[in-house]
Amino acid sequence: MAGKLTTGNIIGIEKLHIVGGAEDRTAITNGNVAKNKPLVVCFGELLIDFVLTVGGVSLAEAPAFKKAPGGAPANVAVGVGDDEFGYMFADILKQNNVDNSGMRFDRTARTVLAFVTLKADGEREFMFFHHPSADMRLHESELNTNLIKQANIFHYGSISLIEEPCKSVHLAAMNIAKKSGSMLSYDPNLRLPLWPSPEAARKGIMSIWDQSDIIKVWITFLTGGDDPYDDNVVMKKLFHPNLKLLVVTEGSEGCRYYTKAFKGRVPGIKDKPVDTTGAGDAFVSGLLNSLASDSKLFQVMFLAAFLLEVSLKVLVFSGVCGKSAVKGLVL
Repeated sequence: MAGKLTTGNIIGIEKLHIVGGAEDRTAITNGNVAKNKPLVVCFGELLIDFVLTVGGVSLAEAPAFKKAPGGAPANVAVGVGDDEFGYMFADILKQNNVDNSGMRFDRTARTVLAFVTLKADGEREFMFFHHPSADMRLHESELNTNLIKQANIFHYGSISLIEEPCKSVHLAAMNIAKKSGSMLSYDPNLRLPLWPSPEAARKGIMSIWDQSDIIKVWITFLTGGDDPYDDNVVMKKLFHPNLKLLVVTEGSEGCRYYTKAFKGRVPGIKDKPVDTTGAGDAFVSGLLNSLASDSKLFQVMFLAAFLLEVSLKVLVFSGVCGKSAVKGLVL
C-alpha cells in the first residue's frame, strides 16, 4: 500500500465484501482533513495481494506468501480493504486518519485475490482469482453522486472497465464528475489476465482516453508496436486536444511529460529494484498530492497554463514517491 495524501480530502468509492454479520452501507471512505482543501475522489478496484516471501521463484515453488492490501486506486488514496480482511483494513484506515465508517460490505461475492511473483529484476507477474468479485458488482444506484459532484479531482484506473455492471458505473461516475467541473485523472493499470485479450484491453483502456485531463501511463503497451520513445508517436497516438498533462513513466529511467505548450523529461533516481509493487501508484500519489496541496498549482492546471519550473518539481517529487514505495511505507 502506498500513497497517503496528507493535505487533501481523500475519498474512495469501492464495493467490499466482509464475511460476518455486518450490515450493508454506502461505499465511501472519507479522508479526515480540513474542508477547505481540494477533494480527491478515487474510483476503482480493491484486492488482496499475496506476495511471495522470496524472489525469483514461480508460484508453484513459493514457500510462503505475505498478504497486503492492493488495488491501484486504493493505493493512491490509502484505500480500504475488502473481503475477509476488511476489518484488518478498517484498522489500517483508522491508523492513517481515514474515516472508515462508510465501508460497504457485499455478502454475495468474493473479492479479487492476486498472487504475485517477483522476478530477479523486481518486476512482477500476477495470477488472479475473481469469479465473480465484489469490486465488479458495484451498481449505479450505489453511487454517492453528491460526493462526486464535490470532487476537485476524480481519479480512476482501467480495471473497472472490464466487466458490467461496474463498467457502466465507472462511465456514469466520470460523466457526473466532468459535468460538475472536476479534473479527471486516469492511471490505466494493465493486467492482461483480467481481460479477454490484449486487443480488448487496448480498446477498453483507450475508450475513455479522450475524456481525461491528466493521464499517467507506462508507454510500451499503448503505442501499438511503434517506437514508444518517439515523441511524435506519443503526441499522435496518446495526446488529445483537451489533455492538460500526459506523463509517460519509464521505471528507473524516470518519466517524460507532455502538455500543449511544452514537453520534457525528468530523469529517474537510480537504485537497485527489490519490489516494484506500488511504485506507479506512489508516483500518481505524489502527483495528486502536489495538485491537492497547492491551490495555485491546482488552478493553473485547470487553466491549462502548467508552469514548466513547477511541473518539474512536481514530477521529481512524484518520482521520489515511486522510488520510495516499499512494503509498509505510507507516504
